[in-house]
Amino acid sequence: MTAPYGFAVTPETVDPTVRIPSPRPARPAADGGRLWSGGLATAVVAALAGLVGALVVRVVAGFVPAAHALVTGTFGTAGIVLLCTLAATAALAATGIAHLLLLSTPRPLEYLGWIVGLGTAVAVVLPFVTTASLGAALALAAVHLVIGLAVATLTGSAAAASMRIAARAREV
Repeated sequence: MTAPYGFAVTPETVDPTVRIPSPRPARPAADGGRLWSGGLATAVVAALAGLVGALVVRVVAGFVPAAHALVTGTFGTAGIVLLCTLAATAALAATGIAHLLLLSTPRPLEYLGWIVGLGTAVAVVLPFVTTASLGAALALAAVHLVIGLAVATLTGSAAAASMRIAARAREV
C-alpha cells in the first residue's frame, strides 16, 4: 500500500516500535569439488617441493666432504620418498581440515592459517629433537619450512577460492 507523497506504509511507519527481524546473512558455503581439486594440486606441489629441497641438499652436501653421512642418511632415497609422501599427506590433511573449518567455524581461513602455521612450526622444530646431526637437522628443518609455506598458502588460496565460487553460484 502506498501513502501520499510516495511513502510506503510498512509496520515500521505505522508503529515504530515494531521491528521486523532481518534475515540472517547466508553462511558462505564451500565448493567441495574445487576445494579438493586444489588440495590434490597442493599435495603434488608439496611432494615436489620436498623432492626439490632434498635434491638441493644432496647437491650442496656433495660439495662438502664431511656431509657424506647427511646425504646417505637423512636424504637418501628412502628418506626422500618418505619426505615426499608425508608432504603430500600433510597437504591432504590440511585440505580436510579446511573443509571441516569451512563447514563449522566462523572465520575459517584464520583458523586454518593458525593450524597449518603451528603444524609447520612443529615440523621445523622436530628434526632438532632427534639424534640427527646439526647439519642434517638444519637442512631438514629448511625443507620442512618450504613445504609448510607451500601447503599454507596454496590450501588457504584454494579454500578462499572455493568460498567465492560457491557464493557466485548462489547468486545466479
